[in-house]
Amino acid sequence: MLVSEFDYDLPSELIAQHPLPQRSESRLLRLDARTGRLSDLAFSDFPGLVDKDDAIVINDTRVIKARLSGRKASGGKIELFVERQLGEHEALALIRASHPPAVGSVLFIEDLSVKVESREGELYRVRFPERVASVLERFGAVPLPPYIRHAPQAEDTDRYQTVYAAHPGAVAAPTAGLHFSEAMLDEMKDQVARITLHVGFGTFQPVRVDEVEQHRMHSERYRISAKTWESLREKRVLAVGTTTLRALESAALTGKLEGETDIFIYPGFRFRVVKRLLTNFHLPKSTLLMLVSAFAGVENIRKAYAHAIAERYRFFSYGDAMLIDT
Repeated sequence: MLVSEFDYDLPSELIAQHPLPQRSESRLLRLDARTGRLSDLAFSDFPGLVDKDDAIVINDTRVIKARLSGRKASGGKIELFVERQLGEHEALALIRASHPPAVGSVLFIEDLSVKVESREGELYRVRFPERVASVLERFGAVPLPPYIRHAPQAEDTDRYQTVYAAHPGAVAAPTAGLHFSEAMLDEMKDQVARITLHVGFGTFQPVRVDEVEQHRMHSERYRISAKTWESLREKRVLAVGTTTLRALESAALTGKLEGETDIFIYPGFRFRVVKRLLTNFHLPKSTLLMLVSAFAGVENIRKAYAHAIAERYRFFSYGDAMLIDT
């Protein structure tokens, strides 16, 4: 299976650069994967599409201010992108610089010295003189995706975060959840279940191979409580976002409710838990587009995306939503 099979042409003006004034004002494209039928709706219609036997599963990870601007001892600029915290003072990070920093060297974030302790694949283990969380809160910026062209603004601090975000650790938002207002969530509270998957830096990384099967996914941490898992047993599971789906399907595949997952879902995958999926529109040739193609069928997704483009839906993180029924 070729990565090129998951390509499509998207007019750049359809890439949403800012959120709408109100969270639930976005549009909703509904796809019935059994028939291929498409319906143009408003996201405010979503509660009416939820049946009494549905469990709406959300990912309550919280986005950290992962981007830090700094300099080398020589004065050269660097960007340090914290992928995950390892301890109070240690983290794994991507470091962007004109030349890769040497192990043992010191970088500067404002007046703080950060030591590069080791290299671990694409990432570096770094040590901060203060608590990582405190440094990010003081000096960090919201890690907006590369297709959003403006620098982080005040609105992004609030809007690139779900209203139910609780557990810090993600470097990208679970964007399907950005559409929910507190009022809408409260309306459906009896059917909502929470899990946590901390979205990692790999969500921004392009697929660099030609054949789908050769790609290796990044690893992400997830946790599902035993009580939540048991509550889903008699329900029809509606996953809010691909991150939620990956956590649930990982648990079903491995039998582990907590740990690391590098599950790669592409056409041919057998879904064990999720029956309905709420998601945004995804980048061409991305693993997320492959995931929704596996869930709904390749041809259904091609037709749905062509329809969304023709109808001028807004794409990607701050864009519109799609509900897929199987």
